[in-house]
Amino acid sequence: MLSRLAGLCAGLALCLAPSVQAAIDGAQIAAGQPGVNWLSYGRTYSEQRFSPLEQIDRESVGRLGLAWAMDVPEATSLVSTPLVKDGVIYFSASFSVVYAVDARSGKTLWRFDPQVTAAFRAHNPARQRMYWGMNRGLAMWGDKVFVGTGDGRLIGIDMASGKQVWSTQTTDPETHAQITGAPLAFNGKVLIGFGGADNGPLRGYVTAYDAETGKQAWRFHTVPGNPADGFENQAMAMAAKTWTGEWWKHGGGGTAWNSLTYDPQFNRVYIGTGNGAPWNRKIRSPGGGDNLFLSSIVALDADTGAYAWHYQTTPGEQWDYNSAMDMVLAELTIDGQPRQVLMHAPKNGFFYVLDRATGKLISAEKLGKVTWAERIDLATGRPVEVPGARYESGEALIWPGPPGRHSWHPMSFNPDTGLVYIPTLDIPGYYNDKGIDPLTWQHKRNTYAFGVNVDAGDIPKDAGSSALVAWDPLAQRERWRRPTAGAWPGGTLSTAGGLVFQGQADGHLVAFDAATGETRWQFQAQRGISAPPISYSVDGRQYVAVLVGWGGGGPLVGGSLFAQHGWSFRDGGRRLLTFALDAKGELPDTPHTPVVPLDRADLQLDAASVARGEALYATTCQTCHGHDAISGGGAPDLRASAMALYPQSLSAVVRDGALQAKGMPQFDELGDAELEAIYQYLRDRARAKQPSPPKLIAPEH
Repeated sequence: MLSRLAGLCAGLALCLAPSVQAAIDGAQIAAGQPGVNWLSYGRTYSEQRFSPLEQIDRESVGRLGLAWAMDVPEATSLVSTPLVKDGVIYFSASFSVVYAVDARSGKTLWRFDPQVTAAFRAHNPARQRMYWGMNRGLAMWGDKVFVGTGDGRLIGIDMASGKQVWSTQTTDPETHAQITGAPLAFNGKVLIGFGGADNGPLRGYVTAYDAETGKQAWRFHTVPGNPADGFENQAMAMAAKTWTGEWWKHGGGGTAWNSLTYDPQFNRVYIGTGNGAPWNRKIRSPGGGDNLFLSSIVALDADTGAYAWHYQTTPGEQWDYNSAMDMVLAELTIDGQPRQVLMHAPKNGFFYVLDRATGKLISAEKLGKVTWAERIDLATGRPVEVPGARYESGEALIWPGPPGRHSWHPMSFNPDTGLVYIPTLDIPGYYNDKGIDPLTWQHKRNTYAFGVNVDAGDIPKDAGSSALVAWDPLAQRERWRRPTAGAWPGGTLSTAGGLVFQGQADGHLVAFDAATGETRWQFQAQRGISAPPISYSVDGRQYVAVLVGWGGGGPLVGGSLFAQHGWSFRDGGRRLLTFALDAKGELPDTPHTPVVPLDRADLQLDAASVARGEALYATTCQTCHGHDAISGGGAPDLRASAMALYPQSLSAVVRDGALQAKGMPQFDELGDAELEAIYQYLRDRARAKQPSPPKLIAPEH
């Protein structure tokens, strides 16, 4: 643990614990002022991620220094938004572990571990194969903090003591459903969804629970089930008319794995839904159709879960263009009239402004290079698609790819400038379903379930880029753009001090001028940053805090595109950093271990076995250890792993499950020949002077 730099004694830190007993309600979360606390994922229900604090501004930001740093050495990645209440920071780390920390000094007050890997092993160990360990945040209500777990539980934790108050299993533990997103608390309820539709049959839904007891209040499915079982409500009956074939056998998808927003003005919740399962619509809905409510915003009554309206951003989705990205609420003056709007930048590359009273589309324009559709027809609200984009001939190369023009990294809205600050990606997608028969295709258990071909080729480092874009939602055009390092930028925070804070893939935390995009300040955190910053104040002093932990799908699927920054999984640097004006803390150097592939001079490789191993690696190992066996830093690089240097040690880990407790799943069904083929492929990649050519770019959940 790093030494604490704020200078307050441990006794004072511990004395803070009783203060968290003050009950949190919706009025506190909805309040826009004074910005002392950060009580919800987007600070307030608006999800604007705007801090009204202005002590740190354009002129003073040059004096910003490190106040304190807290190591989280057990974490594999840190991507969450911390919450702050009365001088205490709460955040979730890898495997849904929750911390409470003194906001002045960084002293740990308590730690809660829900034992996620043990839960996987107890119920269905194979589910762990598709779980990346990440968690994006928490919710608060009353005297509790809430976390969703990778194995599908929602847990209420006492804020003062860190003790579990209640726990409920919100997903079927026999499925591969998993929770990585933050819950949403409102009206004495806690709402949660889940993800996992990329990995097999899942039917999406969200569930609201009583915040005091954990008892279910209501549930809303996001895609229809088997008509023979009857429909839960009229919304499902309506949605079923937009599906064909026997879609329910494939689950359908539409999981709400990230974005949930509450609107106090209309007493509604907005659900951002995910992609189809499988991606390929030719399989799940062979007669076509819009496939509601995939890739949609669905508005529900907050008290009952009754359907109010929906808007579908990508009808008949088949590119992983889900709409589980932020939904920001604001009042904008349009044609001289104040309008209550919802702003949304899903993966498909368009920026949408909707009237949130009705769900009617106001405007939509391209955020950057988008080739799958020409435009959005404002009369119908539907995209005007480009022929061939649906890989009708068997393949298509289009922009954006599965990571999207904007992924889960949160955008922010500054009401002073009127601009939205969006972390954007520029990565193409290659889709190929040649040789796949939609009538006979079947899910392969515990692996990708895309319905398109997946190969193990590399993603070269020049295959994609990223930028911070300041977007004018009224004019629907870009005001300024600043290129950011690599292709995996962090989320953003905007402030009344005229600044935009963003962490970047190369380890820099940067403060930009919100009006011009000029760089005003930066700090090297010594590891890539994926999480969004927050701001709070204690005793009249403003702080900026961010979790440093290079995580998410990019660093896991790896390849040269994400490995270019040199972050090794085995190195440290996973920390909570907090900054204040005139603070003088120094971050100790974090050792960086270069990835050096290992080899055995005595080993003769068999070309046929290597080729078979490439296919097995793509469906078994690639989701965590990277394209072409090149890790982006989210998991060990197997080319340089001593455990992968000999078949016996590789078998102990992969087939016998020696590292299950640390998050490495067991693949006990692999035969000797299959394991040998994977081994041969890894040794071939360790010897390779050049990576394999690019093939398919994998998704991010």
